[in-house]
Amino acid sequence: MVMIHYIFMCLIFGTTFLAIKMGVDAGVPPFLSAGLRFFIAGLLLFSFMVWREKTTIRLLWRKELFFTGVCLTFGTFAALYWAEQYVTSGIAAVLSATGPMMIIIIQTLILKQQGNRQSLIGCVVGVIGVTLLIIPSFSIEISTFWMVGCFAIIVGELFYAIGTIYTKHVIQKFETTSPIALNAVQMMYGGILLIILSFFTENIQFDNLLNLASMGSLLYLIIVGSMIGHSIYYWLVSRTNPIFPSTWLYISPLIAVVLGVIFYQEYLSWLTGIGTLTIIVGTVLVNYETLKKLLWQKGTVQHVKN
Repeated sequence: MVMIHYIFMCLIFGTTFLAIKMGVDAGVPPFLSAGLRFFIAGLLLFSFMVWREKTTIRLLWRKELFFTGVCLTFGTFAALYWAEQYVTSGIAAVLSATGPMMIIIIQTLILKQQGNRQSLIGCVVGVIGVTLLIIPSFSIEISTFWMVGCFAIIVGELFYAIGTIYTKHVIQKFETTSPIALNAVQMMYGGILLIILSFFTENIQFDNLLNLASMGSLLYLIIVGSMIGHSIYYWLVSRTNPIFPSTWLYISPLIAVVLGVIFYQEYLSWLTGIGTLTIIVGTVLVNYETLKKLLWQKGTVQHVKN
């Protein structure tokens, strides 16, 4: 069940970089677009969970979920949405692939947890693979905004790493509460902060929200990207560890390249093939211990049944 959810999450998140880019290119202010996406998705999910009596309104006042929303939603996606005005979705995917490595670095150097050298090597291999995958599309002029955008995404991934590690603590503290409800509240907090940031920094023209591209992008990101994708991510963190679910950041560029070839007739080079194999190797290295445990558990269950 864990691997099925992981694959499904990777497929969903692999399309969100392109969906974000489509919305931003359609003229929707990036902070407003991100804020509406996460607030509406969180509100719908939380309302559903309250209606099903899976949680209560009191969950909204927990400071732990506010901090999670600041890191996992506000910090990560404020940077990503803003940066995608100046960098391609492919480059954004490359830089976002630093997330799992940052998680390992924080756990090892700051939290003093015993490091896993195999996972660290896998992270490095994964980033190299993603870079090889995207190199054929690096036909752009480097500008100041491009460089600032790249740096912003890396800062956003630092927020992502901190938020993911803290999420494990939050889930353990609220072990009787559904991870879907916890995810909904943190998305609402992050979405509200993004909307407030938009009001102070962006020239909002609501007409841009009504065109087909922006509406399609927003609806897809709300329903598929946030309500489904982020709920699965939160569930996977609760069932495994902070690193395993975050390796979707290595898989997403593969999906982005396939979408580019299918819908935009982008060039597919031999570097793409090498990059693909490298990513697979890196992902297996990072997840080796988790995969071994999952396969061992599956084998044990089968043995008991027999």
